[in-house]
Amino acid sequence: MRGIIRFFHIIVVACRYGLDQLLLPRWFCISALLPRFWGEVPPLPVRLRLALEALGPSFVKFGQILSTRQDMVPAVYTNELRALQDNVAPFAPELAVAIIEADLQKSIMDIFQSFTTKPLASASVAQVHAATLPTGESVVVKILRPGIKKVIERDIAMMRAFARLVRPFVAGGARLKLLDVIREFEHNILNELNLVREAGNASQIRRNYLNSEALYVPEVYWDYCTTQLLVLERIQGVSIADIDSLQAAGVDLEQLAKMGVEIFFSQVFQDRFFHADMHPGNIFVDVSSPKKPRYIAVDFGIVGALSEMDQRYIAENFLAFFRRDYAQVAKLHVDSGWVPPDTRVDQFEMDIRAVCEPVFAKPLKDIGFGKLLFNLFQTAKRYNMTVQPQLILLQKTLFAVEALGRRLYPELNLWDTAQPYLEKWVKERVGLKGAWLKTQQQLPFWLEKFPEAPNLLLTVLERAAAPVPSQYKQAQATGFVCWLVAGVLLGVGMSYIYISFV
Repeated sequence: MRGIIRFFHIIVVACRYGLDQLLLPRWFCISALLPRFWGEVPPLPVRLRLALEALGPSFVKFGQILSTRQDMVPAVYTNELRALQDNVAPFAPELAVAIIEADLQKSIMDIFQSFTTKPLASASVAQVHAATLPTGESVVVKILRPGIKKVIERDIAMMRAFARLVRPFVAGGARLKLLDVIREFEHNILNELNLVREAGNASQIRRNYLNSEALYVPEVYWDYCTTQLLVLERIQGVSIADIDSLQAAGVDLEQLAKMGVEIFFSQVFQDRFFHADMHPGNIFVDVSSPKKPRYIAVDFGIVGALSEMDQRYIAENFLAFFRRDYAQVAKLHVDSGWVPPDTRVDQFEMDIRAVCEPVFAKPLKDIGFGKLLFNLFQTAKRYNMTVQPQLILLQKTLFAVEALGRRLYPELNLWDTAQPYLEKWVKERVGLKGAWLKTQQQLPFWLEKFPEAPNLLLTVLERAAAPVPSQYKQAQATGFVCWLVAGVLLGVGMSYIYISFV
């Protein structure tokens, strides 16, 4: 019954804001009456944003996901949906206290030295309170909304049914791929509902930047964390969106913008693990030393991870783009398996050139990595490329990083900032130096297996002495070559050990 009531509520809100125009001819729409109630009727993208806000937290979160999907949703909609705010009415403090006490099996006064019942912030799926631990540390306590998982699962089912309903009627409905967006939304938001997972993400990024002068990640207090609770060190900083306060503090905005780009590329090309929800509400700046500002990141519910293969091909793609080597870009896509192996590389190259040359007609400082990735993925879809979730998160995060960087310093040249980093990464990971680094990484495994080598060699010699049927001679020769190569590698490893000890 609740599901039925919710379904009709969605229909009423959709009609109230004129979203029936997406489905029906205008003369048949209830929204034809809107001028009587609205006066001047706002454009459809504005009404879509207002409708999502009226439908509550799940739909607000879905709208935020849509705003990042320039590859699926027209720009006029994504630009408007970026204005969606995550500020919703807080739930009662009594409920917050009850959740904490139930999860930690203690009275609130035994858990915290002090606990502020008025929340610091209230978002779609959780709200945050200030507290002090018995040991005196100031912390923030993130608490999931009661019953939010059931609400979200019900709303996702409604979204899925609605998407199937409207797809045949919406112009370009197949191209929009709303069901794909809903699946991505479901994956991301269900991950956000597990605060132990978020705590793990925060701990990993904190370890990656433990001694960094560029980024600070607050400490996780694991003794107080559950799937519904996350307790973090309370940080003090200026929001990245508050440009006036940053300038008043004497922060060098150009340096800050470049440092933000470098942090992102270090996460992608060094750690292969990156914060994928870098909107202004999650990024602060430590201005205690204005000449050496430091970023502070919070909210690690959405992160991205890349395989070594994806990491390598993304770096080489960027460099090939920079050199306008479109043949290399096309070849990299085939080599990486992003497009089928039977793809005509020459045709793919021409299509990439047609899309990207107009972008390079602009001054270099105005060309964004996110825009290049977007154009690339759009072109590759014609060749049956299936964009994987981690690449979508990468594209989304690139757009966010570029927007933040250029808001801080409009003249920021992303290429000048990133190219040396990319070239250094490729030089270190590809070629002789890269091979040597991989040899060093594999050396412990080889040393572990080394004591078994004499027995294996004896077995091979015994088999070699036995009569060998002609059909096995070729296989034996191949085996001999393999052992010869293994011997050479072993010699290299032992030489390295000798040099290291000397």
